[in-house]
Amino acid sequence: ACVRSNSNRAAIGHLQRQRYGRLYPVLLVSTDGSTVRLRYCEPKRILMLPLDSSTLPEAERKARLRRHFPSKPKAKEEETFESIDLDTYKKFWKK
Repeated sequence: ACVRSNSNRAAIGHLQRQRYGRLYPVLLVSTDGSTVRLRYCEPKRILMLPLDSSTLPEAERKARLRRHFPSKPKAKEEETFESIDLDTYKKFWKK
């Protein structure tokens, strides 16, 4: 039997390798502050695990929600020309 090495060979069977050939060293930080070094498929420096908000005290949970979803900015009152004193700008007019 003749073995051909061309592009059709990959269609017959899968290649014997990992999905990502290279793994990068990453620092994993858990919610309690402990750190673990591991190898990850994407080049990142730090991975942080999400914090479970159900374990937090009520005051801290509300403070976190306020930081994540800030209140809408208040609408400013528009300045009208009636409130401007034109005598203060009189020196800028050309004579």
